[in-house]
Amino acid sequence: MKVLISTVPFGSVPNHDPLGLLEAARVRYQLNPFGRRLTEPELVELIHDVSILIAGTEPITTEVMEAAPQLRLIARVGIGLDSVDLEAARMRGIAVTYTPEAPAPAVAELTVGLMLDLLRSISRADRLMHSKHWRRFLGRRLDGLTVGVLGVGRVGKRVIRILRGGFPNVRILANDIQPDFSFGEELGIEWVEKNKLYANSDIVTLHLPLTQITNRLITEREIGMMKPSAFIINTSRGGIVDESALATALTSGCLAGAAIDVFDREPYSGVLTDIEPCILTCHMGSMSEDCRAAMETEALEDVLRFVRGDPLKQPVPEVEYTVSKR
Repeated sequence: MKVLISTVPFGSVPNHDPLGLLEAARVRYQLNPFGRRLTEPELVELIHDVSILIAGTEPITTEVMEAAPQLRLIARVGIGLDSVDLEAARMRGIAVTYTPEAPAPAVAELTVGLMLDLLRSISRADRLMHSKHWRRFLGRRLDGLTVGVLGVGRVGKRVIRILRGGFPNVRILANDIQPDFSFGEELGIEWVEKNKLYANSDIVTLHLPLTQITNRLITEREIGMMKPSAFIINTSRGGIVDESALATALTSGCLAGAAIDVFDREPYSGVLTDIEPCILTCHMGSMSEDCRAAMETEALEDVLRFVRGDPLKQPVPEVEYTVSKR
């Protein structure tokens, strides 16, 4: 039985040795030889004799699975499942697991950090200082503003708790297809329709899976509803925001700024790299030492359960298969 570890990085957290667990179980493994996100053709070339894939965000398509007749488990390191053709996996008897809770704390903290960066121009000041230019930016405080949270699941709830704990005067507007009203009552959330959220928020932050419903959710139309002074943050999935429409809004002054951690195509080198008020990070929401270690450990635990013939702990639930068909 051979394991391909396509996700990168893997096993790089200090004092954390997931590869040692595989070695102790006498499981053969191969690391991603490219040290970056694989393309579909690259994965096809690597997967032909693989039984278990420890996966990142690379495309795991029907073509990939057809090239892997021995594949029986896809252990996704992370929460997003838009890169996995779940129905194709089910048809081939391939089990799929994921680690939905592990990344959430790091993603939520990065999101709030990006809010402060946008409001106070921290990144812009840093870049200018490194170019030996002194410029003091006049910004706004987060406390007292209105934050619109689109998607109130694992990450969205953590963002709201951080805001409530540190910035008690923030007004929080929220939208979710299944509102948790008891959570909303506890945290003082106003549940609103999306259009009202766009129009009234100083910051719109996205915490949604990428599905057929959420693909291109934020286009020129939605951006046009937002205040010219507003900011948008996406730490969820590329594809939810129309990057071309965002670039146009930022360059024309229809939107004050944005912070984008996820992109349609990664690694990213598109038009947003030329736009100053757009903070760009390289899909690093989950990249804190503790959360990354937890993600790798949880994925690996299910791999070892599979090898032993034990029940899987974190199989992808049926609702995710249903959502993927929409």
